[in-house]
Amino acid sequence: MVLAKICYIHILLFSEVRLYSVTKKGGTKQEKYIKGIMDQSSYRLLQILSLACLACRLTSSSFKNYGTIIPQSPTVEIGKEFTATCVVYEAAKATVDDIYWTSGGVIVPKEQYTKINDSAVNVTIPITRETGKWLLCKKNESPSSLNKSKTIHGIELTKGYPPEKPENLSCMAVQFDQQISSNVTCTWQPGKMDEKISTTFTLFGSVIAVNQNYSTKAQRSSGCIYFGNFPNYMELDIWVDVENNLGKVRSDVLFIIDPNEMVKTNPPLDVNIISEKNFSRTLLVSWKHPIHETVVKLKYNLRFCTVGSGDWTEVPPNDTESSKESFRLQYLKPDMEHVVQVRCMHHTGYGYWSDWSANSTARTPEDKPTSKPDLWRVVIPSQGKSERRVEVICKDPVESNGRIRGYNIKIQDGAWEVVPVNGSELNSRSQERKMIPLYQIPLSDKRRGSIELKAWNSVGESPRASLGIPKLAHEPPPVASLSCFNQDRRLWVEWQPPNVEATGVTEYVLEWVSVSDGAIDWQREPRHNRKAPIKGTLQRFKLYSISVYPMYSGWTGKPLTTACFLEQGAPLEGPSVKVRRTGKSNAEVEWMEIPLDKRRGFITNYTIFYITGGKEHSIVVSPDTYSYTVEGLASNSKQVVRIMASTVQGSTNGSDLSFNTLMYAPGQMEATVVSVCIGILFVIVLTVSLCMYKIDLIKKIWPPVPDPSNSTIANWSPDFPTKAVSPKESVLGDVSVVEVDVFDRKSLCEEDKAGLPLKKDKYLSEEHSSGIGGSSCMSTPRQSVSDSEEGGDSGQTTTSTVQYSSVVASNGYKGQSPCTLPQSPCTLLQTPQCGSSQSQTPSFARSESTQPLLDSEESQEGSGQSHQRNPYFSRSPVASESRDPGDRNQLEMEEQGLASLRFCPLEEGSQQTTPTDEGQSPDEQPGPVPSYMPQLRGHRQPC
Repeated sequence: MVLAKICYIHILLFSEVRLYSVTKKGGTKQEKYIKGIMDQSSYRLLQILSLACLACRLTSSSFKNYGTIIPQSPTVEIGKEFTATCVVYEAAKATVDDIYWTSGGVIVPKEQYTKINDSAVNVTIPITRETGKWLLCKKNESPSSLNKSKTIHGIELTKGYPPEKPENLSCMAVQFDQQISSNVTCTWQPGKMDEKISTTFTLFGSVIAVNQNYSTKAQRSSGCIYFGNFPNYMELDIWVDVENNLGKVRSDVLFIIDPNEMVKTNPPLDVNIISEKNFSRTLLVSWKHPIHETVVKLKYNLRFCTVGSGDWTEVPPNDTESSKESFRLQYLKPDMEHVVQVRCMHHTGYGYWSDWSANSTARTPEDKPTSKPDLWRVVIPSQGKSERRVEVICKDPVESNGRIRGYNIKIQDGAWEVVPVNGSELNSRSQERKMIPLYQIPLSDKRRGSIELKAWNSVGESPRASLGIPKLAHEPPPVASLSCFNQDRRLWVEWQPPNVEATGVTEYVLEWVSVSDGAIDWQREPRHNRKAPIKGTLQRFKLYSISVYPMYSGWTGKPLTTACFLEQGAPLEGPSVKVRRTGKSNAEVEWMEIPLDKRRGFITNYTIFYITGGKEHSIVVSPDTYSYTVEGLASNSKQVVRIMASTVQGSTNGSDLSFNTLMYAPGQMEATVVSVCIGILFVIVLTVSLCMYKIDLIKKIWPPVPDPSNSTIANWSPDFPTKAVSPKESVLGDVSVVEVDVFDRKSLCEEDKAGLPLKKDKYLSEEHSSGIGGSSCMSTPRQSVSDSEEGGDSGQTTTSTVQYSSVVASNGYKGQSPCTLPQSPCTLLQTPQCGSSQSQTPSFARSESTQPLLDSEESQEGSGQSHQRNPYFSRSPVASESRDPGDRNQLEMEEQGLASLRFCPLEEGSQQTTPTDEGQSPDEQPGPVPSYMPQLRGHRQPC
């Protein structure tokens, strides 16, 4: 009771501490208060002590005072039922009716209870893996109590299985020195065992003849029993007992009639191999017994192999059943180093084989080759010549039976020649034979050749091998198809026979050549084979050229070749790209083929990646493409391109290359310049052509208007040609007077009218530059050129015209008269200075203008010194013909006088006499029709 009170105090203190620690408000100050009373370790110790006191209180007050459960802490078997009894003490103040059971916290149903008396009650529960660990007997309390139940007592259940029977018991005694050890080691297979239940193993042995038993504690699956002395030839019983809380079991008894049958001896001693010179295919093996025959009678077993092969061959057990100490190995390979091992066991076959003896090695003697050499050839075509170069190669015979020291070779029908070789040996580890070059011969394409070869060693020669090389044009047909594939990390070659009925194929030759270094090898396959693995050593990621030759009784057929990889991978490096040509919106890129040793597979495609405008684009091209023109690039910008090479196993990118596109396409600037120059030249040529050949059109489009102010009428003087005289308004400039016959007025007018339509176009084009106006025959003013061009508007006034010349009175101009006149019957013109004015003849007056002359004037001036009269002043043919010869002569004289007529300038202040009526003479007769008279260019001499 005192202990219970102390525990109760500790519990109260622990509860108070917990109360302070879980308070939310002011928790920090209260924690400091607690830590002030005790540190953290004291706090933990208080917790542990409180729990211990609580357990003690429960144990002392509940279990001991209230009741107990029988049995205490039992071990129960899974799969069976368990029954427990709860005995209630008087202190519990309860009856059996107040008792109930719980298993693992679950109340056991009342149906499983059995009432024994008023103070004891049983419960039966099934034991499973899910059954709870604790089984408690509890009492129901009154409703007024704080605790609804009270634990009377509780037990812990230990679940498990009974031990299982051991199986496969066996024992073995080993050799110690020259005797058998007295310690016998036994092994067995234990059954299922629960680790939670303690289990013991005991090994027993009994010598039946003396009825003496031996036992020892053993491990779970093995044990060693000591017999004192090994019981040779005495019967033995050996067994194993296994026991735990749930039961005990014994193994089957091992009955041994002869203990020597369970002996394992040491390996045979002093194993030795003898090689005999005259026996090239045998080895004599000898050894010694590991133990005396009186103790254990043994039998032996041998095995052997060539050095480095690891492929052991065992001698049949029947050949070595006796207890002899030697054996001869037969059917071995000559000139091969062999490894031999020997072991032994009880002669009855019961017991155990000893370990194999240590390796013993020996070489068999040489023998002459028993197989022919593997003869082959390599044909090298000669460029530009109709011949082939044949290199003869071979490999040692498969059954060389020794080191081949040389070859005897025979070409065509020639003599045998000796070809010595150095170091031709078989590699026993890889079973590969070296390729040996022997001879080179030139062979014409039109000839066939035959080669014979024999190998020899220190003992003798091999059988003869032959090879035929047919004419180039008569090679037998090749195989129909050829392919290769990978399987089990080996390269297999598959083919179909030639497509002929009677092929005569005797065998096939598989040839493979390393494309990178040219290493060559070959193998032969029987005629019935259609596929075969390559037996040579091939390297991964390396390209091989594989050919299949059908052989026709020693003559080689035409080969069929393919390329293969043993294993493919991604290329080691990407293509190196460069730009061949750049344009405005495109660029031609090219790249080099990846080196063969870095390709590591067949290239399936190339991918061109290029970045333009901030976006990456890609183009896939075939594997045989090494240049490509990329279109759609931005002009005058930086571009980035790279090439990626791909195989079936992966892809590898090349390095990036940057370049700039052009601002203009190639030739675009030159074409623009040339086009502009051609255009300019065309315009110039067109302009010059128009100026030269289209003057009339130009004059029509841009008519020049003559400027009267620039006329030289006012200031021209024959006496003073260089004097600049300002023109006056009332003064008429230099005027030339031309006399016209009075009788010809009508004719002149008619001629003018008749010639006007014919020369209208000419006048229109010329009057653009002359600006002549006025009316014909001095009747009405003549329209200007511009008026005629615009359709001859009748409403046009004469105020818009510029008068170029006019007809003056027949009296002439005042103060102007011809200087000299030819004497003629009729005086044409008289002036005050020369001659009288008895008859006044109408005359034309014309101003001397600086404006361009008319074509009619220019044509007359350009004709030389001749001064022909203008057609307008010539008489009509009818009038001239109507005159008599006298009048005609007079007219000719008048013309000559006009031609030589010279004029003098008018004096200042002189007045011009004009006709009183325009177009009429003073005697009321119609005047002559005005016309234009061409003015001669050049300087006029003064009178």
